[in-house]
Amino acid sequence: MRNSVIPEWLRTVKMSDGSLMQQGATLFCDFDGPIADVSDRYYTTYTSALASTQADCAANGISLAIRRLTKSQFWRMKQNRVPDTAIADCSGLSATETRNFLGRVDELVNQPTLLHKDRLQTGAKTALAALNQRGIEVVIVTLRQASQVQNFLHEHGLLSMVQRIYGAQDTDCAYPNRVEHKVVQLRAAIAEQHRLGRSTETSWMIGDTEADICAGQAAGLPTIALTCGIRSADYLKGFNPTCLHRDLYSATKFLVTRQSSQSETPRFPVYAGSL
Repeated sequence: MRNSVIPEWLRTVKMSDGSLMQQGATLFCDFDGPIADVSDRYYTTYTSALASTQADCAANGISLAIRRLTKSQFWRMKQNRVPDTAIADCSGLSATETRNFLGRVDELVNQPTLLHKDRLQTGAKTALAALNQRGIEVVIVTLRQASQVQNFLHEHGLLSMVQRIYGAQDTDCAYPNRVEHKVVQLRAAIAEQHRLGRSTETSWMIGDTEADICAGQAAGLPTIALTCGIRSADYLKGFNPTCLHRDLYSATKFLVTRQSSQSETPRFPVYAGSL
C-alpha cells in the first residue's frame, strides 16, 4: 500500500493507544452510501421511469404533462424518506400513472445497464486504507448482491481492502432496504466472525439508513450513521445512532483517534467530524 494513501493524522497515532477501535478489531459497514454513491443511479431511474410512463400514455392517446424534479429536489425527498408515491404525485402523475411509474422503477433500479452510474464516495478509499493500516478488518454487510459489490470494489482498486462481503441473493433486496433483512445479514456476519475466532466486543456498525442503525442496535453494537447517503441527518437522528458523521472518512478518523477511558463504549449524541 502506498504511503500517499494514508492520511497524516493516522501516521501519528500509536497502535497501542486507547482509541475506540484498535488493531485486530472488526468493523461492519454498509456498502451503498458509505462506499458507493448511488444518487446518480437513483435519479436516472426516476427520470427514465417518468419518461417511460409518459411514453406509455402517449401510445394510448393520452398527453401527460409531467413535472420532472431536479436531482437536488429528488434526492432531498429520498433523504427525508418521502414515499415514491408522493414523488410521483409531485411529478404530475395520477394514481393509475403512478402504478405504471413504480413498476418501471422496480424494473430499472438494479439493472446492470445502470450500475455504472454508481460512484465512489469522496474519502472512502482513504478511509479503507486507514482501517487496513490500523489492522482493522472491514466486513461489508449489504442488501446488494455480493457480486455487484465485488465488481465495484475491483473497479476502484478496493477489493483487497475489504476482508468479507455479506450480500443478498436477490437483486431486488437493496432498493426496499427492509430493516428485518439487514438484521438477519448482520447477525449472520457476526456469527461467522465468532466461528472464525474473532471477537466483536469492540466492533461498530456503520451505515447511512435506519436499517443499518436498527440492525446494529439489535446486535448490541454501537452505531455510526452517515449523512452522505440516502438519509438526512434529521431523519437519522430519530433512530438514536451512537453518533452521526458526514462520511466514512470522518467516521474512521473518529474511531481510530478518539480516546476511550471507559470499559463500555460511551454514547455520543452527535459528533461532527471534519475532513
